[in-house]
Amino acid sequence: MNETPRKSGRLQLLLMAAVFFGPLLVAAWLYYGDGAMQPAGRSNHGVLLDPFVGLDDELPGSAVAEHYDQTWVLLHMNIAGCNEPCREALYTYRQVRLMLGKEMERVQRVFLHGETPPDTLFLAEEHPGLITIEDSGLAGLLSKKRPADVPAGGYFLIDPHGNLVMYFHPGLDPAEMVDDIKHLLRLSRIG
Repeated sequence: MNETPRKSGRLQLLLMAAVFFGPLLVAAWLYYGDGAMQPAGRSNHGVLLDPFVGLDDELPGSAVAEHYDQTWVLLHMNIAGCNEPCREALYTYRQVRLMLGKEMERVQRVFLHGETPPDTLFLAEEHPGLITIEDSGLAGLLSKKRPADVPAGGYFLIDPHGNLVMYFHPGLDPAEMVDDIKHLLRLSRIG
């Protein structure tokens, strides 16, 4: 006669335990099981430069130093003459900044060229606001700091403290660059 309420109580206790521990067990199985549901571990599309390189420490007095005070700098380097691939890179570069929307004022575009400056008429018509500089020391430093496993011709992101933060390879989808930059701007309290 006492067995029925006792069995009912045990059943309720097991049901409550299953409701509590069931989702935990399923989550653990999905995460640690075959790895299909395991997070990728990174969300950036560009290459984070680790450790960050402080331009003020590595190259004091660089021509780019005056441009990253209070703003982020997206820098493209092309030491050779600005031919068609260079012009396409500048176009992509402009579009990335425009895609930032209300955040675009926090990012400056700087074009690092070689001894031969690009066509100023072309830049004035097609790329208003683009800052052009020549700095062979900076070009050498950037060439050394670009990750060896990614192609040259991409874009460096410099924070308002003068740290090289990220490198975007030239074939990267502009929307993915914008994702990374917006993510950094959202997390940043500077610039």
